[in-house]
Amino acid sequence: MSQFTLNLLVIGASFALYIGIAIYARAGSTAEFYAANRGVSPVMNGMATAADWMSAASFISMAGILAFGGYDTSAYLMGWTGGYVLLAMLLAPYLRKFGKFTVPEFIGDRFYSQTARIVGVICLLAISITYVIGQMTGVGVTFSRYLEVSNSTGLWIGAALVFCYAVLGGMKGITYTQVAQYVVLIIAYTIPAVFISLQLTGHVLPLTGLFGSLSSDGGKFLATLDQVVTDLGFNSYTGHHGSTLDMVLFTMALMIGTAGLPHVIIRFFTVPKVADARKSAGWALVFIALLYTVAPAVGGMARFNLTTTMWPGATTGETFSQPAVSLEAIENDPDKEWMRTWGQTGLLAWEDKNGDGLIQYYNEAGAGNEPLAAAIEEQGLVGNELTTVNNDIMVLANPEIANLPGWVIAIVAAGGLAAALSTAAGLLLAISSAVSHDLIKGAINPNISEKNELLAARISMGVSILVATILGLNPPGFAAQTVALAFGLAASSIFPVLMMGIFSKRMNKEGAIAGMLAGVVATVLYIFTYKGWFFVAGTNMLPDTPDAWLFGISPASFGTVGALINFGVAYLVSSATKAPPAEVQELVESIRVPRGAGAAHSH
Repeated sequence: MSQFTLNLLVIGASFALYIGIAIYARAGSTAEFYAANRGVSPVMNGMATAADWMSAASFISMAGILAFGGYDTSAYLMGWTGGYVLLAMLLAPYLRKFGKFTVPEFIGDRFYSQTARIVGVICLLAISITYVIGQMTGVGVTFSRYLEVSNSTGLWIGAALVFCYAVLGGMKGITYTQVAQYVVLIIAYTIPAVFISLQLTGHVLPLTGLFGSLSSDGGKFLATLDQVVTDLGFNSYTGHHGSTLDMVLFTMALMIGTAGLPHVIIRFFTVPKVADARKSAGWALVFIALLYTVAPAVGGMARFNLTTTMWPGATTGETFSQPAVSLEAIENDPDKEWMRTWGQTGLLAWEDKNGDGLIQYYNEAGAGNEPLAAAIEEQGLVGNELTTVNNDIMVLANPEIANLPGWVIAIVAAGGLAAALSTAAGLLLAISSAVSHDLIKGAINPNISEKNELLAARISMGVSILVATILGLNPPGFAAQTVALAFGLAASSIFPVLMMGIFSKRMNKEGAIAGMLAGVVATVLYIFTYKGWFFVAGTNMLPDTPDAWLFGISPASFGTVGALINFGVAYLVSSATKAPPAEVQELVESIRVPRGAGAAHSH
């Protein structure tokens, strides 16, 4: 059976499962569409939350980031998992006790202001639309590689699938679909990792393999990887090479950005009781940990396999006397077929710059070590000839680089799609809820019937899918920047206002609105100053380099500063203006007091 047929069968079977679940779990009321009728068990909700969170970024991109960034990029692991601890301890139980359907609804009611609710909607839409573009783009890339269709065709297939189960099922359908998608993605992530760990180190558990010894020569895996990459002029894999301040701020931005992401927060509105919200967050961390403890090993082993493929002598101590991979091998060697297939996607590219028939791979900027400098002079090397290695291919290409069986490659394809589609569905539901429940029912037509509100929710979901697909078809080319912007926006707008709304009786509507606007505006201005206005090339006012950043703070880390600005402005403005009404202060007290914690306010 050909690889294409195998891919088609595995991906088709997973799609049939998702659509079957959607038909079975069709939402019949607004309570089911927005919050699955608050009937989801903590374990199941934890699994669905894990799938919702582990997007294409976690499944496809994170291990690739770790593969090329090493220790310095471990902030992604700490920040994204740490965000769930914040959610479990500081937000989820209290928001569930408040008993509303959406984040802007909480903001509007807690701060007794329609303006605050609308600002919340605007922030939510900006965060969610920014985030969903990356998911839809990931769907297109995965489809184009594994189903051998164009990127645009893959996008439309993915959009049609999301439309089927998200518009039909709402939160109810999405929840049960995400449970299935979690199972698919965790199997797809773990199986190749186990195979590759056994190949390289003899360890069944990838994490122990990462700290174990190589089967080939008995040397410690990480020490050998460090030696291999530094021989080629790259930074050591396990060393810290950047600014510690920036790393701390970036970790914090990811943490509070995670805790402020609307599509994650609304998952905690689906459980029966307040206590279940905290349990859900705990279960979500368990299910996320199953992938996040494997990711460092996947990243490290992917980097090792890629490097030793390009320089076969890397592990023998003869890095530069051994020939690099030849063009003839890329054309004819079955073991190099992965280079040909990924080369067709444009995500991997090479060029024989010196015409020697070999493709060399080394870091031109780091050619300071003597053996590398000598090899460059002796062999007439004229630069790194592996011209493009997109981070995002590492997880998807890993099974092919390691020559794993075809069924493993097919499962990885299904897992990548499950990760992207599960998060896309959660984001689209957050967008749909904000439009139908917060804008249409909350601001435009408060007397709308439940039937018409449900119809409006489904129409807005459909329109959101269309918009996300069109943006995915013509992405502005800023995948990394959009993630920075999405987390920066969530960290500087949603998280502080939720924290102050829950823990400060004195915080009033003036303070909340001023804080949100100040935090968001400062963050957007900072990011756009270095990344460019609307990410158009050449429109950045300052170069995006550490030397030009304010106090060495990168645009991706500025969400933490934006959050501090939000808190500070909100505190100053609320201190200078009238205190909230007594009933609002009593409401805040009732949210926090454990008394009757098993119950929740009805909608």
